[in-house]
Amino acid sequence: MTGKAAEAILESVNITVNKNTIPFDPEKPMVTSGIRVGTPALTSRGMKADDMKVLAKAMALALDNPEREEKLEEARAMVKQLCDKYPLYGI
Repeated sequence: MTGKAAEAILESVNITVNKNTIPFDPEKPMVTSGIRVGTPALTSRGMKADDMKVLAKAMALALDNPEREEKLEEARAMVKQLCDKYPLYGI
């Protein structure tokens, strides 16, 4: 799976990442082989290590099952639960 494909799948379950090149990346810069997960937005919301584990499970569920809508919906529900637990400041 390319970074571009992973970025699109994760976006579909409300997880924002960036496609990113890796050392000696065989893919072109607009496709890439990797992704970058930025944690400052998560820690700013107050998420802790156990919450990151839930997020990692949601990411794995989506990336392992990109064609199975029920699995993508399950990942979306996990993300929504985290966002509800840690709302954005002022909202």
